[in-house]
Amino acid sequence: MEPMDQKSTEKLFQKLSAEQQKQVQSILSDKSKTEEILKTPQAQAILKKLMGEK
Repeated sequence: MEPMDQKSTEKLFQKLSAEQQKQVQSILSDKSKTEEILKTPQAQAILKKLMGEK
């Protein structure tokens, strides 16, 4: 699996519904929510895959 680049991320974001996009933007605009989510084991696993780590 290749690491995601900016274009891939944008394409993925565009596939979300308007409501999902709104939710993602809301989470990303709140630093504490973002940090809380990124610390979860699930997020860590996804990040490793996206970064091309095994």
